[in-house]
Amino acid sequence: MKYGCIGASLAHSFSPEIHAMIGRYDYGLQELRESELAAFLAARDFQGINVTIPYKQAVIPYLDHLSETAAAIGAVNTVVNRGGELWGYNTDYAGLCALIRHIGLDLTGKKVLILGTGGTSRTAAAAAKALGAREILPVSRTAKDGAVLYETAIRLHSDADVIINTTPCGMYPHTEDCPIDPSRFDRLSGVVDVIFNPLSSRLVLSAQKPGIPASGGLYMLVAQAVAAAELFTGTLCEDETAELIYGRLLRQKRNLVLIGMPGSGKTSVGRKAAEILGRPFLDLDEVITSRAGRPISAIFSQDGEAAFRRMESAVVEELAAHSGLVIATGGGCVLRSDNVENLRMNGRLVYLDRPLHDLLPTADRPLADSAEKIGRLYQSRNEIYRAAADVTLPVCGDVYETAAAAVKAFCEE
Repeated sequence: MKYGCIGASLAHSFSPEIHAMIGRYDYGLQELRESELAAFLAARDFQGINVTIPYKQAVIPYLDHLSETAAAIGAVNTVVNRGGELWGYNTDYAGLCALIRHIGLDLTGKKVLILGTGGTSRTAAAAAKALGAREILPVSRTAKDGAVLYETAIRLHSDADVIINTTPCGMYPHTEDCPIDPSRFDRLSGVVDVIFNPLSSRLVLSAQKPGIPASGGLYMLVAQAVAAAELFTGTLCEDETAELIYGRLLRQKRNLVLIGMPGSGKTSVGRKAAEILGRPFLDLDEVITSRAGRPISAIFSQDGEAAFRRMESAVVEELAAHSGLVIATGGGCVLRSDNVENLRMNGRLVYLDRPLHDLLPTADRPLADSAEKIGRLYQSRNEIYRAAADVTLPVCGDVYETAAAAVKAFCEE
């Protein structure tokens, strides 16, 4: 491996895709146990590597030179081999600064809480200081290295302006976790989470709900990779490189999620949209009936609607954790706020708003097997769909036209 990334667990890394888009070299992944790190670095059989958890500090003793930024932060995520000498850099710093600017967050004069005390928290502190933060407080579960406890942060620092999460809390596969409740901070003006899988963590979604600017770490990941590529090759990238790669990667990773009334065409439109995008298609109702071994009408009649909704929520939680899918939901899926939040973690929700007069009853939909039922459902759910959706798409054409419009809406932001 001449170029690549080392770390303890790399199964869900996006780095090879990002570096492939940069297009300057082949890039691989190499998982290392702690006992293997010294031998790998001593061999020096690489040109340039990125370093991730848990080795950002552990690599430092093996390096011949440290950049000023890396030395000040005390963490390295990029190592370049120049004539047998290892040079250490911290491109996470550039990436985090770029992310903060990308979401339009001004840290000047702000009080910033940094969750975590590892190598990335030091990077966040340096970035916050450089961007003009007035006060920077590390927060941890143990209060080590001068950090305050989470309970103390909530009790004594509820006036914090910005929260930056550098912990793995909320990262796949533990996407249900959230390190702190943003609603406990009444002056909050921004939230940054370095986690990029899922695309939007619980922390980010909780902050966005009342309209607070918040973002996961995908842009940071891309921006630091571009900075690393420049160090690897000694050649600057075009100014717009990070923005272009971020947009492309986000579209590839994000799910297109179709919501709407029973009979609105979610399944047929979803299949066609998946063909257009060249990605897998999943129909939640089909997954449920396959696993239950019986149709939805039978589940309703034998177990009741509540049992079906529990099954539906379990399937949503499982499938929404994956990325790069087209997902058609059931008509009542978004009635549960937990389902909406799960779908939002990796998805962009498009409401297929088909006119009421075009919604036809079918026997296999227990809640929509008559015109009267459909009318009542439409009246009670229309605003719920609109509130849950990122995009409301009026449906007036055929399946292909609607699918093309849904894909267009999905790709534009």
